[in-house]
Amino acid sequence: MSSGDRRWARMVSVSPITVDDVHGVGAFLHTHLNQRVQAADWEHALDVPWEVDRPNFGFKLMAEDSALVGVLLAFYSERQIRGVTERFCNLGAWCVLPEHRAHSFRLLRAALAQPDFTFTDLSPSGAVVPLDERLGFVHLNTATQLVPCVPLPSLRTQVIDDSDGIERLLDGVDLQVYRDHQGAAAAHHVVLRRGGRTCYVVYRKDRRRNIPAFVSVLYVSDAHQFRCCLKAFGGYVLRRRHGVALLLEERVVGRLFIARRMAGRPKMFRSMTIGPEDVDNLYSELTCLAW
Repeated sequence: MSSGDRRWARMVSVSPITVDDVHGVGAFLHTHLNQRVQAADWEHALDVPWEVDRPNFGFKLMAEDSALVGVLLAFYSERQIRGVTERFCNLGAWCVLPEHRAHSFRLLRAALAQPDFTFTDLSPSGAVVPLDERLGFVHLNTATQLVPCVPLPSLRTQVIDDSDGIERLLDGVDLQVYRDHQGAAAAHHVVLRRGGRTCYVVYRKDRRRNIPAFVSVLYVSDAHQFRCCLKAFGGYVLRRRHGVALLLEERVVGRLFIARRMAGRPKMFRSMTIGPEDVDNLYSELTCLAW
């Protein structure tokens, strides 16, 4: 590295985001990335509600005058995959001030240099997708089905959304998922009960064409049961969340033959130990941050 290159690198330093940085990071992202999300909401999102031994909250770029000029958030979790503990790092919001964009890749390089993680990028912007591809990320199947929410009553399906009722009906892994995500700002929960069978559902409100009237289903415990209860869930979402349509990924709920199929937004992962069938939308920015 030449002396000029070393000088260029020193002008902006890369370091982990610590708990002392979180307040400033929230303010930075509110100002420079998405002003619909308040600074306090960015801070809350970083303080994930599940237990995890996280090494940092992501990585930051600091100018020579100690000004924050860029961040890449990271959401960590540990999951049991076929009896083995897998460490996940979900890459979240990535924002660098225009005059420092030449240093952007240093943030991603710092995150990916962490050993023994499966990395997910579940909301990459269009410019980030080809970069992820070059770095070995693989696309998940995000083929999506659009289902309008209609106000049809369903006498055969119960929709349980109170905490006590959900706790009574869940056990095992699903009960742990529910408890882990109770404090996640973007995660909403219901249990659908029909014919003596139940299905646990985690969903979030979403925007399409800047219209905040869509609902994306992030997780279902029983895809077949979910499809049987689909009309009741859509009616519930319309009444309680003012959602006009459901966005249902085929990899989450299976294939519906009554729905309009559309291309989903890209989601990607990079791992040396697991495959795409082991990657879901939980324990991520998608559950922690409403935008």
